[in-house]
Amino acid sequence: MKRFRNSIICCFVVISLAVCGCAGQQESSGGGGKKDELICYVGHGFWDGSLDPVKGGFSYGWSFINNALLKVRPDSSYAGDLAESYSVSEDALTYTFVLKEGITFHDGSDLTAEDVVFTYETVKENQGNNEKVDLSKMASIEAADSRTVRITLSEPYSPFLDMTAQLGIVPGDGYDSEAFNEMPVGTGAWKAVQYDAGQQFIVEANEDYFDGAPHIKRVTFVDMDNEAAFSNARSGQLDIVMVQPGYAAEQIGGMHVEKLETMDVRNISLPCGGVQTVKDPDGKSVTVGNDVTSDRTVREALNIGIDRERIIENAFNGVGVPAYGFTDNLEWGNAPELTDNRKEEAGALLEAAGWKDADGDGIREKEGLKCSFEVYTPSDEQDRYQLAAALSEDAKELGIEIRVKQTTWDEITEASYQAGVVWGFGQFDPIVIHQLFASETFLTAQYSNTPGYENEKVDTLISEAIGTGEHEEAVEKWKEAQEIYAQEIPYLYLVNIEHCYFVNDRVDISKATQVPHPHGHGIPIICNMKDWTIK
Repeated sequence: MKRFRNSIICCFVVISLAVCGCAGQQESSGGGGKKDELICYVGHGFWDGSLDPVKGGFSYGWSFINNALLKVRPDSSYAGDLAESYSVSEDALTYTFVLKEGITFHDGSDLTAEDVVFTYETVKENQGNNEKVDLSKMASIEAADSRTVRITLSEPYSPFLDMTAQLGIVPGDGYDSEAFNEMPVGTGAWKAVQYDAGQQFIVEANEDYFDGAPHIKRVTFVDMDNEAAFSNARSGQLDIVMVQPGYAAEQIGGMHVEKLETMDVRNISLPCGGVQTVKDPDGKSVTVGNDVTSDRTVREALNIGIDRERIIENAFNGVGVPAYGFTDNLEWGNAPELTDNRKEEAGALLEAAGWKDADGDGIREKEGLKCSFEVYTPSDEQDRYQLAAALSEDAKELGIEIRVKQTTWDEITEASYQAGVVWGFGQFDPIVIHQLFASETFLTAQYSNTPGYENEKVDTLISEAIGTGEHEEAVEKWKEAQEIYAQEIPYLYLVNIEHCYFVNDRVDISKATQVPHPHGHGIPIICNMKDWTIK
C-alpha cells in the first residue's frame, strides 16, 4: 500500500456581517450570545467562485460539506475519509477503494460506489471547470460493487492519491450543477443552509454525520475587509477573526491570539538567466531574465547575508519562522541547514565576483551595471509589501538595491520573468516542485518556474518521483531534487508564516487536531471545525 501527500489549493470566501443579523453587542458565550453558534471571519473573498466540489470548491483535503475518499491527518499523512481502506497495485496503475458502510448524503440518499464514479467522471468530462483536481491520468473508473471503486491510470502517477484527497463526492442522482455552486450537498459534518454572495455563508451541523455530529450547531462566516473585521472583533461581534501578523500583538477583551503552524512559505523568485527574448509555446516573443539576479553570486550573497529574524521582526512583529526552503513538517520537505546574517562573508563573495561600490553611493556595480533589481508585490496584500520592504532595508547593508513595486497581479504576471516577485506557496502535495523547478514548466503556466530555472538532473529526479509506484522512492527523489536546486537559489526563501486568529476565550478550536496550514488566507482553520467546542 502506498501513501502520498495531498495537494491543497485553497479557495477564497465572500460574506458580510450586516446581513447575518448580528450587529449588536455579542456576549462572551459566542454567536450573538448563543452557546451553540459562532460568527467567524476567515478572510476576505473566502467563498469567491463555485462551492461545488465538481468545479473545485472546498479542495483542501479535509472534511467540510463534502467528504473525499481520503483526508489529511494532523501529521500530514493520509487517513480514510469515505474510504474504509484502499490499495495500490504493484504496477502503480490501479487504485482500489472500499467505502465505509452506512454513510448518507445530506439529502438522505445512501452513499454508494456509483456516486464516486459519477463525481470522478463528471470532473474528468469537464476538466476545464476544475483546475484544482487533475484527473488527466485517469483512464477509467468503475464500481466493482456497491462499496468498491476501482480506478485505473494511463501511466504511473504518484501524485494521483493527492487528487483523491481533494475531490469531494457529490450524490449522482441529486447533483444539480447550477444549484451546487451556492448550496452543495455532501456527506460532511456541515450542511450548507444559506449563501448570500458577497455577504455571508451559513452552515449547520449534520446531526447524522457518520463520524459524530459537531459540538457547535451553527456557524456563520461573514465577509468584510481586514480593518472592519478587527473592529467588529473589538466590539464583540465576532468569535473568530483572522488577522495579519501585525495585529497579533494587539489586545481584545475576551479574546486570545492563536498562532497556528503552517507550511505557508513566503519566497522571492530570482530570474536565473540574463535578459533575452525567447518564444513561448504559442510562438509569441517574450522578454525574460535579469542581468543582476542571473549572477549566482548575487543570489548566494542574499541567501547567506540577509538577516531573516530581523526581516520577520520588521515586517511581521516577529510572527513567523525563518525559512530556507520548503518546511520540514512535510515528509518530502528538505529545507537546507543554513546560517544567515553572514554579511561579511556575503560581501566578500560579491567583491571577489567583481561587484564593488566604486562611486560610494552604497550600491555595488559591475562593469557599469548596478546591483539593483525590482521585486513586485500585489497591491491588495500589504503583508507581502512589508516583507519585501524589510528585505530591501536589510539588503542595503550588502550593497544590493531592491526596489519594491506594488501593482496588480496582471502586471506582476507579465513582469515575473524579468523581476523578483513575493510568492506564497504551501501545500501537502510535492507536485509543487514540478511546478516551480521543472524546466518544462517555464512559460507554460502562470506562476510556474518564473525564474527560468534549468537543471537536467533535477528534471530527471522530478520525472522519476512522479512516475514511481513506490512512495518511499518518490519521497527520496523529491528530497534529492531539493538538495540540488537549493544550491542554485532560484527562489530566496524568507519566512514560514504563522496564521494568526483572535479567538473568543470561550471557544476551543481543538489545536491538537489542527492540520498544519497550507497557503490559504485564513480558511485552513476550519479543517477541524467539527471538533470545536464552546466552554
